[in-house]
Amino acid sequence: MRIAGINIPDKKRIDVALRYIYGIGPTTAREVLKQAQIDFDKKAQDLTSAQTNTLKEILEKNYKIEGELRREISVNIKQLKDMGCYRGTRHMKHLPARGQRTKTNSRTVRGNVRKTAGSGKRPAATPT
Repeated sequence: MRIAGINIPDKKRIDVALRYIYGIGPTTAREVLKQAQIDFDKKAQDLTSAQTNTLKEILEKNYKIEGELRREISVNIKQLKDMGCYRGTRHMKHLPARGQRTKTNSRTVRGNVRKTAGSGKRPAATPT
C-alpha cells in the first residue's frame, strides 16, 4: 500500500504503519483513523481499497505531509537565516538553535565530530 509516495508496511498495525509518513505521529495517526472510522488494531494488509482511498483523501485534504511539509520547514529556516536572527545564525553555523549546551553533546547538529585524546596519536614504537 502506498500513501503520499511512501510504502506502508503491511504486517504492522495501521496506527503504527501510518507513522512511516513524514509529518504523521501517534496522535495524528489516531485522529486520521477516527475520521476514517477504521479500527486501530487492524493490520495494514487487511484494509479494503475503499478504506485506503478514504485515508488518502483525509491526509491530502487536512494535513501537510512529506514533500509539502519538508518544503515549508526549509522555507521557514531560510527566512530565519535571511533575517539574521539568533536562531538563523545558529542554523547557518550548524549549531543547536534551541539553547542546548555545546561543550558536550550536540553531536548530531555538528555532524558527529569526535575529538578524543587518542584519535590522532601515532602508533606506539615497536620494542627492539
